[in-house]
Amino acid sequence: MDFPRLNRRGVIELGALGLCGLSLPAFWQRRARGAAQPAPRAKACIVIFHFGGPSHLDTFDLKPDAPKEIRGEFRPIGTAAPGQLICEHLPLMAAQAHRFAIVRSMHHTDPQHNNAGYRMLTGADPPLLENTVAALARPKPDDHPPFGSVVTQVRQSAAPWVSLPYEMINGVPYPGQAAGFLGAAYEPLWLKTDPSRGHDLAFRDLELPDELNIRRVRTRGDLLQTIDRDGQISGAANMSMYQSRAMDLLTSNATRLALQIDRESPQMRDRYGRNVFGQSCLMARRLIEAEIPLVAVYTYGADGFINTQSWDTHANNFRDLKDKILPIQDRGYAVLLDDLAERGLLDETLVVWFGEFGRDPKINGNGGGRDHWPFVFSALLAGGGIRGGISHGASDASGAYPAADAVSPQDMAATIYHCLGIDPRTEIRDRLGRPFEVALGGKPVLPLMT
Repeated sequence: MDFPRLNRRGVIELGALGLCGLSLPAFWQRRARGAAQPAPRAKACIVIFHFGGPSHLDTFDLKPDAPKEIRGEFRPIGTAAPGQLICEHLPLMAAQAHRFAIVRSMHHTDPQHNNAGYRMLTGADPPLLENTVAALARPKPDDHPPFGSVVTQVRQSAAPWVSLPYEMINGVPYPGQAAGFLGAAYEPLWLKTDPSRGHDLAFRDLELPDELNIRRVRTRGDLLQTIDRDGQISGAANMSMYQSRAMDLLTSNATRLALQIDRESPQMRDRYGRNVFGQSCLMARRLIEAEIPLVAVYTYGADGFINTQSWDTHANNFRDLKDKILPIQDRGYAVLLDDLAERGLLDETLVVWFGEFGRDPKINGNGGGRDHWPFVFSALLAGGGIRGGISHGASDASGAYPAADAVSPQDMAATIYHCLGIDPRTEIRDRLGRPFEVALGGKPVLPLMT
């Protein structure tokens, strides 16, 4: 039998066989398994989360041959990916289809917005709740942490992860937006823009007062660290770490410039779309350029400040998608992928697109709306080692349940972590020291990767 040649690292691993309890055959089997998996390529990630639950049947999984009470009003069009069809009202995304993969078999069982959002943002599997306002899931200190918190902790990132432009709230904030049991040190830095500024995305909370300069800010930060070391502030360790990251962001020339979106040319801002979603996508690209490890963009379907129409289209689904939601989403997402590619950033930036669930295959009588449907829905992935121009999995003929290669929230989490170079089996510990795998048992969807 011919064995592959070992490099220096392999020799060291082989020398440790006795300590690890591995036989020689087991060693080669382990190396073969590792070699079969695509190598991680993403240095950073943009997670685009769609509040309300986008209709898979009217975006990326149309059923033109289904009865009219299922297929709806929209028709599929061809794309830049051979054989790939998407909604006719997404022409710019159709032109970018060679850059993204569609997962048409996402699924879980929770029809409640908050809980379902928590599942998708973390991979957690919370118990089902009664679907009433009184039972809305709310953030708790022992929640499983979201992707940004995990990436920041596992990588020991000096920079915080960033969320923008507003918190997702359904009665109470969605769980999965805060750090959960990882604590204050791994909270996102929120770039909550001032709604009165329209689409300018001015972050007044992060601007230095006129009387302060960078030197004085750093001096104050050094003083705070000294006080913490002397024990004069009780329980400040986690917060101090968060403050240190925030201070680095505030005083870093690169990131301060990234926050100044008005430095972009008017043509570039027009290209993304002069709306909150489009400008948030542009801001995400600027933050990735400034080496922020993960950016979460939370979006209503339409413009969240001027028109709060969300993807939660229980009524007037087709009118609102066509006139308000899809044009904004089409431009912002397509231009983001194109812009990242033009700058040489797409190969190392994973871009993920999903909501908490899909919409009911059967059109209701409320002005042609669709209700909640978690049993199958779609997600998109692009960049960062993802094979563009493909689809994975399938729903059945009516878009009601997975028909092939079902993907769970845990599997999606594992895929995201794998692309970012984090083993999905990596353990993190809660406040009581109990270990949890970051992807909670999910498996990476390897056919999606190059």
